[in-house]
Amino acid sequence: MAKQVAAVWVPVTDMKRATAFYRDVLGLAVTMESDDWTELDAGGLTIGLNGRETAETADHGGAVISFHPETSIEQALDDLEQRGGHVQGDISEHSWGRIFPFRDTEGNDLQFYTPPAS
Repeated sequence: MAKQVAAVWVPVTDMKRATAFYRDVLGLAVTMESDDWTELDAGGLTIGLNGRETAETADHGGAVISFHPETSIEQALDDLEQRGGHVQGDISEHSWGRIFPFRDTEGNDLQFYTPPAS
């Protein structure tokens, strides 16, 4: 059976725009780039931006990628808004941690997550 995640593929319609978002807004390092496939290093996990055959953005949910912020979740929210990110809600508190949802330039659902304080 599966022992670890090898990569996460994210569908995109505009590779240059999506690459700029993940590189410049989220701060991930581009490790490979082409017209229809780009790889980014997300702390040892490869995120692959996969060019779609049709030009339509997602608006129906699906998989969500959760990122740990480099600083506080409040600072991540402020930074994302200042960099033009598409924040989809406020920080919400749960017994399992804190999150706030946002979307990439292609309409894919993302979030920042911090575990509960111990």
